Amino acid sequence: MIGTSKTKTLQRRTMRNRFQLMDTILLAILLLWTLVIILPFINVLAASFSTPKEYMDSPLMLFPANPTLENYKTLFQDGRIWTGYRTTLTILVLGVPLNMFLSTSVAYALSRPAYPLQKFFLYAILFTMLFNGGIVPLYLLMLELKLTNKIWSVILAYGVNNFYMIIMRSYFLTIPDSLLESARLDGANEWRILAQIVLPLSMPIIATMILFYSVDRWNEWFNAMIFIRKNNMIPLQLVLRNMVLEASAEKTMMASHSAMAQSTFSTGIKMGAVIVTIAPIMCVFPFLQRYFVKGIMIGAIKA
Repeated sequence: MIGTSKTKTLQRRTMRNRFQLMDTILLAILLLWTLVIILPFINVLAASFSTPKEYMDSPLMLFPANPTLENYKTLFQDGRIWTGYRTTLTILVLGVPLNMFLSTSVAYALSRPAYPLQKFFLYAILFTMLFNGGIVPLYLLMLELKLTNKIWSVILAYGVNNFYMIIMRSYFLTIPDSLLESARLDGANEWRILAQIVLPLSMPIIATMILFYSVDRWNEWFNAMIFIRKNNMIPLQLVLRNMVLEASAEKTMMASHSAMAQSTFSTGIKMGAVIVTIAPIMCVFPFLQRYFVKGIMIGAIKA
């Protein structure tokens, strides 16, 4: 018995040491991966505060020796950045409520077993995730509706993300049917059940979907590039894209040291535009992170 007890103790100690070694390896991998993610961001931030000469001497800097705000001053003196903010905020304010209304409505309908032709509509929606008509029919539709060069073309071109809707439907399936049946017995219709019972119980997935759609709308640029030709209506991401293309064009045309300095200065402005573009989303995300994790985990139970 003593020998058996010693053997079990030795086995437990070996397992504990093995787990500690594995934890150390995983921690090292995670730290390395964190550095891979953070260091480029720090480099972009440092470059946005650097002078042309300093960046030319050390492009991979992490901390500028002589930080300056000239890049940001030049950036905000460019009227395009303010135009981009105005257009992007308009798309965000008008587009996200439309996305949420359509997604919650469709997800709730497809989560109810009694909904007519539920499986047919669900499979039809899944089919569009694999095959779609492409950008040309969409452009012809916007042209027919006379929505080109209007902000509504960008807003209406992106109504429902099927993947997000399916996640929301999976979450709705976790709500007990008995709760909804009790509401129906009390005389509530489907819209009232959705508004007063389902949505209050689904705040984690609602917050998650708002975050997803907000990020999508904030990063909107492709539809705007297709449908909008007016410079006073381009969104923020398209402004950033134009700045990147301009900086790249200057790099290919430089032929002297002064041209290189000008190109480097344009690079500093470009890095500042990157920081200005991602800063609002970075400020909002921490407040929605706990809902984000909970909504994804619970929504994936019956996916």
